[in-house]
Amino acid sequence: MSELLQEKINVKDSLQKQLLDATIMMVDDEPLNMEVVKTFLEEIGYHKFVLVEKSTQALKILEETNPDILLLDLIMPDVSGFDILTAVRELQKYEFLPIIILTSSTDAESKLRALDLGATDFLSKPVDESELGLRVRNTLAAKAYQDQLAYYDPLTKLPNRELFLQRVEWSLKAGTRFKENFAILSIGVNNLSTINASSGPSSGDMVLMKISHRIKRMIRNVDVLTKETYGNTEINLFRTEGSGFSLILNRIDNSENAALVTSRILEVMEKPFQIENTETFISTSIGVAMYPEDGSDAASLLHAAASARDYAKNKSSSMIQFASDAINRAYKQRLSLESRLRNALEREEFVLHYQPKVDITSNFMCGAEVLLRWRTEENKLISPDIFIPIAEETGFIIPIGKWIITEACRMLNVWNEKRSEPFSLNINISVKQLSSEDFLSDILRIISQSHIDPSLLTVEITESLLIENIETKITILQKLKDMGLKISIDDFGTGYSSFNYLRRLPVDELKIDGSFISDLTENDNSHAIISSILYLSRSLGLNTVAEGVETEEQLKLLQMEQCNQYQGYLFSKPLPESELSGLLKK
Repeated sequence: MSELLQEKINVKDSLQKQLLDATIMMVDDEPLNMEVVKTFLEEIGYHKFVLVEKSTQALKILEETNPDILLLDLIMPDVSGFDILTAVRELQKYEFLPIIILTSSTDAESKLRALDLGATDFLSKPVDESELGLRVRNTLAAKAYQDQLAYYDPLTKLPNRELFLQRVEWSLKAGTRFKENFAILSIGVNNLSTINASSGPSSGDMVLMKISHRIKRMIRNVDVLTKETYGNTEINLFRTEGSGFSLILNRIDNSENAALVTSRILEVMEKPFQIENTETFISTSIGVAMYPEDGSDAASLLHAAASARDYAKNKSSSMIQFASDAINRAYKQRLSLESRLRNALEREEFVLHYQPKVDITSNFMCGAEVLLRWRTEENKLISPDIFIPIAEETGFIIPIGKWIITEACRMLNVWNEKRSEPFSLNINISVKQLSSEDFLSDILRIISQSHIDPSLLTVEITESLLIENIETKITILQKLKDMGLKISIDDFGTGYSSFNYLRRLPVDELKIDGSFISDLTENDNSHAIISSILYLSRSLGLNTVAEGVETEEQLKLLQMEQCNQYQGYLFSKPLPESELSGLLKK
């Protein structure tokens, strides 16, 4: 049986279950009448009842319990059925609530008045068991059809944003009254637009349908484990936006239980989807807001969950993030920074600094590593640790990287015109740049226009960049080598793949990560790792550079181990162009 056919069967079964799961509220000043009606309906299969004897409490209990249908007596002391009917219809959210009048009144004028006030149907007391069951079922079925049109997404058949907002309000009232916690999960499908662009909107629709099926199946599995694992948690799924879903976890005990449900969702989302005989992978970000920790009203909770989701999306491809004040502040700061980053290149706010590379034997400066710095219009220096990841995620790193290469090649030409000894530059390249369609042609054009010797330009990539799509990256690196450039592996020793692929990589240089250098003289393990890397490098004929050298003791040990070059504050901090030019003259 196909997944979609099974889902149609599940939808039909779900509708029947939905009708029998309806909450039936009765308001009657005669408790015996309500008990008789309840017994009749229980025999049919209904099991959720709210019985209200005091008509003065009817509206308050109605809003607390949010029933699916109201059975209302007309003639009652203090507050009549007419009064209740009028008050209910004045509430926008109960404008279409089915209300069946149960009355012994045979007065046609009373019935017409009730119809004018918004009654859905009538049943005369004493009620007939068969007629009662038929009227209730048909009324609920009609309500379900209306709800489907007004409150359900036609594609996934999930409740939509309108119903989601109503359920959030209901959860808030229940949480306040019964001191219960609940969680809101905001789920974003990050790459739906890419799927639509590459395979067409129909494939995107199929992905959304399969996502809803998969999450609903996961929820059904969780329902089986509910009492053991999640207490009495009730899980409701909604499609609230084009590529977004939301969940409400009612009666959640704590954030740990919310994390368990959320991690299960992320786990099932990471498995590939079969779309038209093609495996399709999606990237999912989930933000979680807890009541009452992250907000005491709907607007605060929804904002917290959405901010946490966006924070997760910007931090990683598939991730869970809980909301907090700190996250919201960080998110707003990020949006502001991203907006300013878009214009930083045009405003000429970027500058290059240069970290000297020094021959370890002669202490002669033979090159430098190019480092990007951002000084805003307000003369505020933004740390690269903050803005580089944002530039990577947004794709701004591609035009910024092109500017870095152009500017570095210009200075390389200037400096080598005045020197007898060649001076080289190392430029860091990100995974986004390496994967860019125009990367190789841009490099070739810039080198040609700047008239530099390409062998004086070294492209640095981090070891961790090599973990994925290694074959493609080997091809790109080889093309750079064919242009005459050199290749350096930065932060060597901290990744996982380079030892396996080092013989195949067209590499000229290894840079030893500064974390091994910092405790080189105190930690035998760091010393052993560095000795191994240097031995490996010599065996392969590679140049080696130690990063972060700050003391004479570290330098002496590196000299003993026959390292080739070093960088670090022992020789010099990163320098702006003017200061490096002055140092080169000396």
